[in-house]
Parts: sequence; structure tokens; C-alpha cells
Amino acid sequence: MRLLDIFLLSLSHVKKSRMRSWLTIVGVIIGVASVVAIISIGQGMQENVQQRLGGFGADIITVIPGYFRATGAHSEMHTDRSVSTSSSINLTDKDIKVIKQVPGVMYVNGIVSGKADLKYDNEKTVVSVTGVDTSIWRLMDNTGIDDGRYLQAGDSNSIVVGYNLAHGTFLQSITLNRPITIGGKNFRVVGILKQSGGFGGSSDTGIYMPAEMAREVITEKVANNQFTSIVIKASDASLVEYLKADIDQKLMSSRQVNPRTKDFTVIASALIREQMSSVTQTLSLFLSAIATVSLLVGAIGIANTMFMSVMERTKQIGLLKAIGAGEREIMKLFLIESGIFGLVGGIIGVIFGAAISLLIPYLGIQALGFGGDMKATITAETIFFALGFSVVIGILSGIIPARHAAKMRPVDAIRYDQ
Repeated sequence: MRLLDIFLLSLSHVKKSRMRSWLTIVGVIIGVASVVAIISIGQGMQENVQQRLGGFGADIITVIPGYFRATGAHSEMHTDRSVSTSSSINLTDKDIKVIKQVPGVMYVNGIVSGKADLKYDNEKTVVSVTGVDTSIWRLMDNTGIDDGRYLQAGDSNSIVVGYNLAHGTFLQSITLNRPITIGGKNFRVVGILKQSGGFGGSSDTGIYMPAEMAREVITEKVANNQFTSIVIKASDASLVEYLKADIDQKLMSSRQVNPRTKDFTVIASALIREQMSSVTQTLSLFLSAIATVSLLVGAIGIANTMFMSVMERTKQIGLLKAIGAGEREIMKLFLIESGIFGLVGGIIGVIFGAAISLLIPYLGIQALGFGGDMKATITAETIFFALGFSVVIGILSGIIPARHAAKMRPVDAIRYDQ
């Protein structure tokens, strides 16, 4: 028998048993749609995290008070505070001077951060305040100004606000030169940052002001010569690991501490990006494995349908063998039929999966903490993988029923009575 004849014969039987065929295909559709949607969401999550962490920059190093011991190899994301000193110990001007002397350091910005009460146009809220070195901050900021300007040397009661705070927090948007009361003191808005989607959303919802003013308005007071963190920009991203180790050693010597009594932690932003990327990849793999289970359930449905098909067509198998059809032709007949289930289910499943992925931004994905700009990413590789996998699953599901049909003796098959 020609391959075309075998295909048409298989297709005719699929059409003949439409209800059963569609019920079988539905199982494949659900599995494939789940795989496509979850893989697309996972890829979108990774891209979203990388974009949000992009504000840190690969050339940024941060020093924070308190020692966080790494519990994983080359990792400071998994921390053990049981061996740390008190996190209330702050960094000082002396630490900034030490860091500035390290070769390869381009800029050093002492940060004073905390929460403060804000009043604007008779509305009140609590905001995140970041006090910065006005002469350095604009050189290190990766967000950009949407309207107005950066803080400048000599600014005292001037502030720059995040995009979301300016346009989405109050009934009336914050505009340039509008007065705002923070911590009981009056400030004037000189700049509004661009929307960044930065990790944690701090740059979009926070307020930036000179460090000396931040010390006066934040709830937890910080002494004049102290900082809640120090941000360092390397002259070259390739030097980050070297600088991280060098800064760590210099600060231990300056603060007269050893690895057991350290009271600070040096963090490379690139490490945070790697850790977060690893987390999202693991989550994507886990969810994809769950989705694959539903596809395997669809495969069981195909196998069940194929066994029923073999039973119904036993006499037809006997007649085909009697007129010269060999075992290979019989195998092809049923494998093509199971492959059709996988192919049709795969095509429809890809369409449904893609539709679900495109609807993700409108289905409350922000509840997962990725914001309204979260989008799934559908790639050609994902589509071809899902289609190929569904066809392969379909064919594999039909192998045992096809072998059973191919091994039938013509006489027994013709005499078979259901």
C-alpha cells in the first residue's frame, strides 16, 4: 500500500468516529496549551526580572551594614543572620573614604534611606525616601529624567520623585515646582524620573533628596556621619568581582574586624541578577514539568482510543492482511492515526496556549509581584517544541496498539466477532 493510501484510510476512520476523536484530541489540546502558556510565561518572567534588575547595573557594588553569611556556594542571596552582628551598625564617612581609594572605583554614593510621612494636596501616605550625594547621584542613576532635572549641588529643599508616585498615587498628579510636605518639612519638586519597572519598584514609587535632608525626615534617624548603604560604580564591569573582594578586605582592615566579626556585607548587583534568573528558571522548569503531566494524560487517552480502534477494525485488519498488506503497513496505519491526534491537538493547543499567554497581562498577573507590565514571551522554538512533542507523544501512544494489530493472524482477525 502506498503511504498516501494509508494516510487517507487513517484519516477516514478519524472522521468516522468524530465524537471519540475530538474527546481524545481535547486531552492533547489541554496538555499542549498548558505547556505553551507556562513556558511562555516563564520566559516572560525571566525577561521581566532581567529588565527590572537592569537598574542595578552590572558595574554596581553595594555595601550594607550587618553581615550576611552565604549558605550557598558563591551566593549571598541565601543568608544566615545568626552569625551576623547587629544590623543597626551603620556605615560612616570613613568607609566612603576607604572605598574611594580602591583602584577601579569610579563613583561612591553614600545613601541614607528610610520611610517618611508625605502630605500632598490634603492627601497623606508613607513613602520610601532615599538621601543621595547630589554631586554623584545623576552620574550613577540608570533610570533617567522624564520631566525636570536631577538634584544638583547646593539643592536643599528640592526633591525628585518616582514616575508612579507622581502619576498614580494621588488624585492629582504631582507636577514640577509643586510643594510637598515630607516628615513635617516643605520641599519643592524639581524632577520626575522615568518609569523603570525597577526591582521592587523603589525607583518608581520613591523620593530622592539630598542625604542631609533625608536624615531629618525619615522615621528612623541616622547620624550626620552615617549611611544606611554605600553604592559604588566600577570603572569597568569586568572588575566587579575583583573590586568586591578588594573593598571587602580594605573595609575589614579599616573597621578592624575579621571574617568572624564582620559587621558589613559587600554585594555585587550582577550576583543578584544571576540568583534571580536562576530562581525564575527553576520555577519555569517546575511549572513546565507539571504541564507536561497533563500532556501525558492526553497520551493515555490516545492509547485508549487506539486500542478501541484496533478492536473495532479487527476484521478490516484481517482483510488488509489477506490481500497482501504486511505488518509494516498495518503499523503505519495506526501510527499515522495516533499521529493525527497528536498533530491536530498540538496545533489547536498551540493556538489556545498562545491566546492564554497574550491575555496574561490582563489576568491579574501583577498579583504575583511582577507588575502590570508583565508579558509572556512566545517564541518559535516554543511553538515547534510543543507541536513536535505532541506529535511524538501521539505516535508513541499508538505503538503498542499498532504492534498488537500488526501481529494479528489474518484468519483470526477475519473471524473475530465483537
